[in-house]
Amino acid sequence: MNYDVKDISLAKQGKAKIEWAANDMPVLLQITEDFSKNKPLKGAVVSACLHVTSETANLMIALKEGGADVCLCASNPLSTQDDVAASLVKDFGIEVYAIKGEDNQTYYKHINSALDKKPCISMDDGADLISTIHSKRRELIENVLGGTEETTTGVIRLKSMQFKGVLEYPIIAVNEAKTKHFFDNRYGTGQSTIDGILRATNILLAGKKFVVVGYGWCGKGVAMRAKGMGASVIVLEVDPFKAIEAKMDGFDVMHSSEAAKIGDIFLSVTGNINVIGENILSKCKDNVIVANSGHFDAEIDLNYLNKNSKKVVEIRPFVKQYIMNDNRRINVLAEGRLVNLGAAEGHPASVMDMSFANQALSVKYIFQNSQKLQKKVYTVPEEIDKNIAELKLKSMGIKIDKLTKEQEKYLQSWELGT
Repeated sequence: MNYDVKDISLAKQGKAKIEWAANDMPVLLQITEDFSKNKPLKGAVVSACLHVTSETANLMIALKEGGADVCLCASNPLSTQDDVAASLVKDFGIEVYAIKGEDNQTYYKHINSALDKKPCISMDDGADLISTIHSKRRELIENVLGGTEETTTGVIRLKSMQFKGVLEYPIIAVNEAKTKHFFDNRYGTGQSTIDGILRATNILLAGKKFVVVGYGWCGKGVAMRAKGMGASVIVLEVDPFKAIEAKMDGFDVMHSSEAAKIGDIFLSVTGNINVIGENILSKCKDNVIVANSGHFDAEIDLNYLNKNSKKVVEIRPFVKQYIMNDNRRINVLAEGRLVNLGAAEGHPASVMDMSFANQALSVKYIFQNSQKLQKKVYTVPEEIDKNIAELKLKSMGIKIDKLTKEQEKYLQSWELGT
């Protein structure tokens, strides 16, 4: 079997991590058991470009149990857990191409190794796999039935491809499932981002001015958790509706030029480029902390920092300190990449349980229904999303009410009024 991991001897501790995560993924476990029994993916070849973590490992195992021939590469050079990668190869017979800290050349070499499997389904976290297929591996397109995408950033890229008429096969936007973005983006990103910042810096958040750039679901989660730990939260936005929402949620909202002068910590969660740029970096205080929890490292203007600094020091693991020409110190965490995965372990397994349940069932849906799908971006079918929510509630021991027939009739009628 082909693979490229850091050290295959790490498999034992990796397997323990995978099993630990599985304890908190009851919905995916139920799907895995069903897949193992019914083999709905028999004959499918799946190439996945995802964060190589213990939670992702359980998704890969589910797909293999369903009959798929599975291959995994990393969607971020800093997010790979090397022991988990080793265990997937040694203990589960799954091809993996991922090494934590791999350079850009190796990153794309691994993507191409995953594509050498000639997949009929692609799975993405950021759309690097599908963009490589469309730009450099077009010979593979005729064999692809469809794909899935996990992130806001990736969905933005894919909708752009659809709008421009260059998308060559259907995509299910897992990120837009309610059981994904309501929970993964808000509660998962909220907790794991704070975790990454604290592991990298060991600072006290209480009393700090914490600037959140972007108030989407991820930004909401981070703001909520930072406030809960005693930080004074400031939100930067370009969308007037989200800006009002942030203010009504109890956060300060201001222009970036104002926040730059007072912020202690700046975090970007937008999916856009250079949102922490010259407007902030040229004015921010000495010894400020800058981090990103958007998918790509483009959110922080690292080019500006490199051009306007006289020295760069790795002051702590995952902390690069830029000594600016005016002697201010700017501390960038995890090289500007996803701080929750670069400096910590990413989302808790109980959150990823729902996200990866969506992934598994979306792959099954594509494999069984590709002939009905057009070359466009789809949301997760509502019946899948609702089923996952119901399974999650059941696993938590929670029962909820149902509408009575009288209530259903009332909601469907127009005759009844005051």
